[in-house]
Amino acid sequence: MKLLVTAFALLLVANVARAEIGIISPADANQLIHNTDASQRPVVLDTRGGYKDYFRGHLPSAHHLNFDTLRGTENGVPVQYLPDDITKALLIRAGIDRNRTHLIYATGDVLPNDEILSASMVAYVLEKFGVKDIRIVDGGLPAWKQAKLPVTQEYFGNAPGTLPERGNKEIAIAVDELLERKGKPGVVLVDARPHNEYLGDDDIWLRKGHIPGAISFHWARLMEKDNTHKFKPFTQVKAELEAAGLEPNKEIIVYCGTSREGSLLRFYLKHVAKYPNVRLYEGSWKEYASLKQHAAETKENKAK
Repeated sequence: MKLLVTAFALLLVANVARAEIGIISPADANQLIHNTDASQRPVVLDTRGGYKDYFRGHLPSAHHLNFDTLRGTENGVPVQYLPDDITKALLIRAGIDRNRTHLIYATGDVLPNDEILSASMVAYVLEKFGVKDIRIVDGGLPAWKQAKLPVTQEYFGNAPGTLPERGNKEIAIAVDELLERKGKPGVVLVDARPHNEYLGDDDIWLRKGHIPGAISFHWARLMEKDNTHKFKPFTQVKAELEAAGLEPNKEIIVYCGTSREGSLLRFYLKHVAKYPNVRLYEGSWKEYASLKQHAAETKENKAK
Protein backbone atom coordinates (compact mmCIF):
# COMPACT_ATOMS: atom_id res chain seq x y z
CA MET A 1 0.00 0.00 0.00
CA LYS A 2 2.83 2.38 0.89
CA LEU A 3 4.49 1.78 -2.51
CA LEU A 4 1.16 2.50 -4.21
CA VAL A 5 0.79 5.83 -2.38
CA THR A 6 4.39 6.78 -3.23
CA ALA A 7 3.86 5.92 -6.89
CA PHE A 8 0.66 8.00 -6.95
CA ALA A 9 2.48 10.98 -5.38
CA LEU A 10 5.25 10.77 -7.98
CA LEU A 11 2.68 10.61 -10.76
CA LEU A 12 0.96 13.68 -9.34
CA VAL A 13 4.22 15.63 -9.32
CA ALA A 14 4.96 14.50 -12.88
CA ASN A 15 1.56 15.71 -14.06
CA VAL A 16 2.01 19.07 -12.31
CA ALA A 17 5.48 19.41 -13.85
CA ARG A 18 4.40 18.68 -17.42
CA ALA A 19 6.19 21.14 -19.70
CA GLU A 20 3.92 24.00 -20.70
CA ILE A 21 3.44 27.74 -20.41
CA GLY A 22 0.55 28.87 -18.24
CA ILE A 23 -0.50 29.48 -14.65
CA ILE A 24 -0.11 27.29 -11.56
CA SER A 25 -1.84 27.32 -8.19
CA PRO A 26 0.22 28.15 -5.08
CA ALA A 27 -0.42 24.62 -3.74
CA ASP A 28 0.91 22.97 -6.90
CA ALA A 29 3.85 25.39 -7.02
CA ASN A 30 4.70 24.55 -3.42
CA GLN A 31 4.59 20.84 -4.27
CA LEU A 32 7.12 21.37 -7.07
CA ILE A 33 9.42 23.48 -4.88
CA HIS A 34 9.52 20.78 -2.22
CA ASN A 35 9.97 17.83 -4.55
CA THR A 36 12.02 15.19 -2.75
CA ASP A 37 14.10 14.84 -5.92
CA ALA A 38 16.21 18.03 -5.92
CA SER A 39 17.00 17.62 -9.63
CA GLN A 40 13.30 18.03 -10.42
CA ARG A 41 12.74 21.22 -8.46
CA PRO A 42 11.87 24.35 -10.44
CA VAL A 43 13.73 27.59 -10.97
CA VAL A 44 11.78 30.11 -8.87
CA LEU A 45 11.96 33.75 -9.94
CA ASP A 46 10.87 36.71 -7.82
CA THR A 47 10.51 39.45 -10.44
CA ARG A 48 9.63 42.40 -8.22
CA GLY A 49 11.26 45.72 -8.95
CA GLY A 50 11.76 46.48 -5.26
CA TYR A 51 14.71 44.55 -3.84
CA LYS A 52 13.59 45.42 -0.30
CA ASP A 53 10.35 43.57 -1.00
CA TYR A 54 12.43 40.48 -1.74
CA PHE A 55 14.36 40.98 1.50
CA ARG A 56 11.11 41.21 3.49
CA GLY A 57 10.07 37.74 2.39
CA HIS A 58 9.82 35.51 -0.67
CA LEU A 59 9.01 31.99 -1.81
CA PRO A 60 11.44 29.26 -0.76
CA SER A 61 14.37 28.97 -3.22
CA ALA A 62 13.31 32.18 -5.03
CA HIS A 63 16.06 33.95 -6.97
CA HIS A 64 15.51 37.70 -7.29
CA LEU A 65 15.42 38.79 -10.94
CA ASN A 66 14.36 42.44 -11.05
CA PHE A 67 12.33 42.67 -14.28
CA ASP A 68 13.81 46.05 -15.18
CA THR A 69 17.35 44.69 -15.40
CA LEU A 70 16.23 43.29 -18.77
CA ARG A 71 15.61 46.76 -20.24
CA GLY A 72 17.48 49.98 -20.88
CA THR A 73 17.61 53.12 -23.01
CA GLU A 74 18.36 52.65 -26.71
CA ASN A 75 18.64 55.49 -29.23
CA GLY A 76 17.19 57.79 -26.58
CA VAL A 77 14.07 55.67 -26.05
CA PRO A 78 13.84 54.45 -22.43
CA VAL A 79 13.05 50.89 -21.26
CA GLN A 80 13.77 49.10 -24.51
CA TYR A 81 14.70 45.43 -24.33
CA LEU A 82 18.45 44.90 -24.09
CA PRO A 83 20.49 43.36 -26.93
CA ASP A 84 20.25 39.59 -27.11
CA ASP A 85 23.78 38.90 -25.92
CA ILE A 86 23.26 40.92 -22.74
CA THR A 87 19.84 39.38 -22.11
CA LYS A 88 21.21 35.87 -22.58
CA ALA A 89 23.99 36.57 -20.08
CA LEU A 90 21.46 37.85 -17.53
CA LEU A 91 19.16 34.86 -18.00
CA ILE A 92 22.01 32.38 -17.69
CA ARG A 93 23.18 34.16 -14.55
CA ALA A 94 19.64 33.86 -13.14
CA GLY A 95 19.71 30.11 -13.70
CA ILE A 96 17.23 29.92 -16.59
CA ASP A 97 17.52 26.40 -17.91
CA ARG A 98 16.02 24.70 -20.95
CA ASN A 99 15.49 21.46 -19.00
CA ARG A 100 13.67 22.87 -15.97
CA THR A 101 10.32 24.29 -14.93
CA HIS A 102 10.27 28.03 -14.15
CA LEU A 103 7.92 29.49 -11.54
CA ILE A 104 7.46 33.25 -11.73
CA TYR A 105 5.68 35.49 -9.26
CA ALA A 106 5.47 38.97 -7.77
CA THR A 107 3.18 40.80 -5.35
CA GLY A 108 1.15 43.99 -4.88
CA ASP A 109 -2.40 42.80 -5.25
CA VAL A 110 -4.39 46.06 -5.42
CA LEU A 111 -4.34 48.59 -8.23
CA PRO A 112 -2.61 50.91 -9.01
CA ASN A 113 0.19 48.49 -8.03
CA ASP A 114 0.95 46.52 -11.17
CA GLU A 115 3.77 44.17 -10.19
CA ILE A 116 1.95 41.26 -11.86
CA LEU A 117 3.20 42.88 -15.07
CA SER A 118 6.77 42.22 -14.00
CA ALA A 119 5.93 38.50 -13.86
CA SER A 120 4.28 38.44 -17.29
CA MET A 121 7.12 40.48 -18.79
CA VAL A 122 9.78 38.07 -17.53
CA ALA A 123 7.65 35.14 -18.72
CA TYR A 124 7.53 36.78 -22.15
CA VAL A 125 11.31 37.22 -22.28
CA LEU A 126 11.88 33.58 -21.29
CA GLU A 127 9.44 32.42 -23.96
CA LYS A 128 11.12 34.60 -26.58
CA PHE A 129 14.44 32.99 -25.77
CA GLY A 130 12.97 29.54 -26.30
CA VAL A 131 12.04 28.39 -22.79
CA LYS A 132 8.98 26.12 -22.97
CA ASP A 133 8.22 25.37 -19.31
CA ILE A 134 7.01 28.55 -17.58
CA ARG A 135 4.28 29.05 -14.97
CA ILE A 136 3.08 32.25 -13.36
CA VAL A 137 1.96 31.57 -9.79
CA ASP A 138 -1.74 32.40 -9.86
CA GLY A 139 -2.45 34.97 -7.19
CA GLY A 140 1.24 35.70 -6.60
CA LEU A 141 2.68 36.15 -3.13
CA PRO A 142 -0.66 37.36 -1.69
CA ALA A 143 -2.38 34.06 -2.57
CA TRP A 144 0.70 32.14 -1.38
CA LYS A 145 0.47 33.78 2.05
CA GLN A 146 -3.29 33.38 2.17
CA ALA A 147 -2.77 29.64 1.71
CA LYS A 148 -0.36 29.78 4.69
CA LEU A 149 2.50 28.42 2.61
CA PRO A 150 6.10 29.02 3.79
CA VAL A 151 7.91 32.30 3.19
CA THR A 152 11.60 32.87 3.81
CA GLN A 153 14.10 35.71 4.03
CA GLU A 154 17.03 33.46 3.11
CA TYR A 155 18.75 34.35 -0.16
CA PHE A 156 18.83 31.82 -2.95
CA GLY A 157 21.14 31.97 -5.95
CA ASN A 158 20.74 29.64 -8.90
CA ALA A 159 23.64 27.91 -10.58
CA PRO A 160 24.24 29.22 -14.13
CA GLY A 161 21.59 27.95 -16.50
CA THR A 162 21.61 26.70 -20.07
CA LEU A 163 19.35 28.41 -22.60
CA PRO A 164 17.64 26.62 -25.47
CA GLU A 165 19.60 26.63 -28.70
CA ARG A 166 16.71 28.17 -30.60
CA GLY A 167 14.68 31.15 -29.53
CA ASN A 168 11.10 32.06 -30.37
CA LYS A 169 11.41 35.54 -31.83
CA GLU A 170 8.18 35.04 -33.77
CA ILE A 171 6.14 36.08 -30.72
CA ALA A 172 7.39 39.66 -31.16
CA ILE A 173 6.55 42.14 -33.90
CA ALA A 174 8.51 45.26 -34.86
CA VAL A 175 6.92 48.59 -35.72
CA ASP A 176 7.43 48.30 -39.49
CA GLU A 177 5.61 44.98 -39.71
CA LEU A 178 2.92 46.26 -37.35
CA LEU A 179 2.26 49.19 -39.65
CA GLU A 180 2.12 46.83 -42.62
CA ARG A 181 -0.26 44.35 -40.89
CA LYS A 182 -2.69 46.63 -39.07
CA GLY A 183 -5.91 47.34 -40.88
CA LYS A 184 -5.81 44.12 -42.87
CA PRO A 185 -8.82 41.77 -42.68
CA GLY A 186 -8.70 39.56 -39.62
CA VAL A 187 -6.00 41.60 -37.87
CA VAL A 188 -6.79 43.28 -34.53
CA LEU A 189 -4.42 45.81 -32.95
CA VAL A 190 -5.14 46.20 -29.24
CA ASP A 191 -3.86 48.71 -26.67
CA ALA A 192 -3.61 47.17 -23.18
CA ARG A 193 -3.13 50.44 -21.26
CA PRO A 194 -5.74 52.07 -19.01
CA HIS A 195 -8.50 53.64 -21.09
CA ASN A 196 -7.55 57.22 -20.19
CA GLU A 197 -4.05 56.72 -21.63
CA TYR A 198 -5.54 55.18 -24.77
CA LEU A 199 -7.63 58.36 -25.19
CA GLY A 200 -4.66 60.62 -24.44
CA ASP A 201 -5.95 61.87 -21.08
CA ASP A 202 -2.66 61.56 -19.20
CA ASP A 203 0.50 63.42 -18.22
CA ILE A 204 2.84 60.55 -19.10
CA TRP A 205 3.48 60.25 -22.80
CA LEU A 206 5.42 62.33 -25.31
CA ARG A 207 2.44 62.16 -27.65
CA LYS A 208 -1.17 61.57 -26.67
CA GLY A 209 -3.51 58.83 -27.78
CA HIS A 210 -2.83 55.55 -29.51
CA ILE A 211 -1.74 53.92 -32.75
CA PRO A 212 -4.44 54.61 -35.37
CA GLY A 213 -6.90 51.76 -35.66
CA ALA A 214 -6.11 50.25 -32.25
CA ILE A 215 -8.91 49.15 -29.95
CA SER A 216 -8.71 49.41 -26.15
CA PHE A 217 -8.72 46.49 -23.71
CA HIS A 218 -7.17 47.23 -20.32
CA TRP A 219 -5.17 44.27 -18.99
CA ALA A 220 -6.70 44.59 -15.51
CA ARG A 221 -10.06 43.42 -16.87
CA LEU A 222 -8.57 39.91 -16.92
CA MET A 223 -7.58 39.89 -13.24
CA GLU A 224 -9.58 39.46 -10.04
CA LYS A 225 -10.41 42.79 -8.39
CA ASP A 226 -9.40 41.65 -4.90
CA ASN A 227 -6.07 40.27 -6.15
CA THR A 228 -4.63 41.64 -9.38
CA HIS A 229 -2.19 38.70 -9.50
CA LYS A 230 -5.01 36.19 -9.86
CA PHE A 231 -6.27 35.46 -13.36
CA LYS A 232 -9.99 35.28 -14.03
CA PRO A 233 -11.08 31.98 -15.58
CA PHE A 234 -11.40 32.14 -19.36
CA THR A 235 -15.04 31.09 -19.14
CA GLN A 236 -15.68 34.25 -17.12
CA VAL A 237 -14.10 36.66 -19.63
CA LYS A 238 -14.69 34.87 -22.95
CA ALA A 239 -17.77 36.89 -23.85
CA GLU A 240 -16.09 40.14 -22.82
CA LEU A 241 -13.05 39.42 -24.99
CA GLU A 242 -15.14 38.46 -28.00
CA ALA A 243 -17.38 41.51 -27.59
CA ALA A 244 -14.25 43.65 -27.81
CA GLY A 245 -13.23 41.87 -31.03
CA LEU A 246 -10.56 39.66 -29.47
CA GLU A 247 -11.44 36.29 -30.97
CA PRO A 248 -9.33 33.16 -31.46
CA ASN A 249 -9.68 33.23 -35.25
CA LYS A 250 -8.06 36.68 -35.44
CA GLU A 251 -4.43 37.71 -35.78
CA ILE A 252 -3.92 39.81 -32.65
CA ILE A 253 -1.17 42.36 -32.14
CA VAL A 254 -0.84 43.68 -28.59
CA TYR A 255 0.96 46.77 -27.31
CA CYS A 256 0.83 49.13 -24.34
CA GLY A 257 3.11 51.78 -22.85
CA THR A 258 6.39 49.95 -22.37
CA SER A 259 5.37 46.31 -23.20
CA ARG A 260 4.61 45.09 -19.65
CA GLU A 261 0.83 45.55 -19.86
CA GLY A 262 0.92 44.10 -23.36
CA SER A 263 2.87 41.10 -22.10
CA LEU A 264 0.08 40.36 -19.61
CA LEU A 265 -2.67 40.61 -22.22
CA ARG A 266 -0.67 38.48 -24.63
CA PHE A 267 0.07 35.90 -21.92
CA TYR A 268 -3.62 35.59 -21.13
CA LEU A 269 -4.78 35.33 -24.73
CA LYS A 270 -2.04 32.89 -25.75
CA HIS A 271 -1.58 30.73 -22.67
CA VAL A 272 -4.85 30.95 -20.72
CA ALA A 273 -7.39 31.45 -23.51
CA LYS A 274 -5.18 29.42 -25.92
CA TYR A 275 -5.53 31.82 -28.86
CA PRO A 276 -3.16 30.64 -31.59
CA ASN A 277 -1.89 33.91 -33.10
CA VAL A 278 -0.95 36.66 -30.63
CA ARG A 279 2.17 38.82 -30.88
CA LEU A 280 3.61 41.67 -28.82
CA TYR A 281 4.90 44.96 -30.18
CA GLU A 282 7.83 45.33 -27.80
CA GLY A 283 8.57 48.96 -28.61
CA SER A 284 4.99 49.85 -27.66
CA TRP A 285 3.77 53.42 -27.25
CA LYS A 286 7.03 54.73 -25.75
CA GLU A 287 8.78 53.91 -29.03
CA TYR A 288 5.89 54.73 -31.37
CA ALA A 289 5.37 58.13 -29.72
CA SER A 290 8.97 59.03 -30.60
CA LEU A 291 8.41 58.18 -34.28
CA LYS A 292 6.67 61.42 -35.16
CA GLN A 293 6.47 60.55 -38.85
CA HIS A 294 3.69 58.13 -37.86
CA ALA A 295 0.27 59.46 -36.93
CA ALA A 296 -1.45 59.13 -33.57
CA GLU A 297 -5.13 59.40 -32.78
CA THR A 298 -7.33 59.91 -29.73
CA LYS A 299 -10.71 58.69 -31.00
CA GLU A 300 -12.24 55.45 -29.77
CA ASN A 301 -12.11 52.49 -32.15
CA LYS A 302 -14.18 49.32 -32.14
CA ALA A 303 -13.09 46.06 -33.76
CA LYS A 304 -14.82 45.32 -37.05
